[in-house]
Amino acid sequence: MERVIVIGNSGAGKSTFARALRDATGLPLFYLDRIWHQADKTTVTREEFDLRLGELLAGERWIIDGGYARTLERRLAVCDTVFFLDYPLEVCLAGVEARRNTPREDMPWIETEEDPEFTAWIKEFDQKRLPEIEALLDRYREGREILRFRSREEGEKYLARLQETGGKQTL
Repeated sequence: MERVIVIGNSGAGKSTFARALRDATGLPLFYLDRIWHQADKTTVTREEFDLRLGELLAGERWIIDGGYARTLERRLAVCDTVFFLDYPLEVCLAGVEARRNTPREDMPWIETEEDPEFTAWIKEFDQKRLPEIEALLDRYREGREILRFRSREEGEKYLARLQETGGKQTL
């Protein structure tokens, strides 16, 4: 496990999981939200984002946290491990609510109120994005370890085992 991506719906806890994974493995962690979003709530250009992502992907060891479906295939092509946090909608919505008004190392600003457009995007995940993710995971299954957790408890148990083994992956 040297090149890892953590994917899933917004609010699933990708960043929290990725931080625990970083702490257990010592792999450097990069947040796609930190690359895309700026502190003034604007975004960089797609070209700038793609350039910075390419620089990360060229590295030998990393954890990259984030959904960003447009670049998922590019990340899948070079990773060796995928953690897919495939949690129920209610868990994801509660996750977004719980992080409101809280500083986060994965975002350059503090979310202070509900964004109806963002909430709708989360609610549409299973219908609009999940089939595409599953198709890509099937296409890139060979040569990669793909771990799909369906509850926070599954992810937490995995991380606890990883801590017990000193960062060595076990199932």
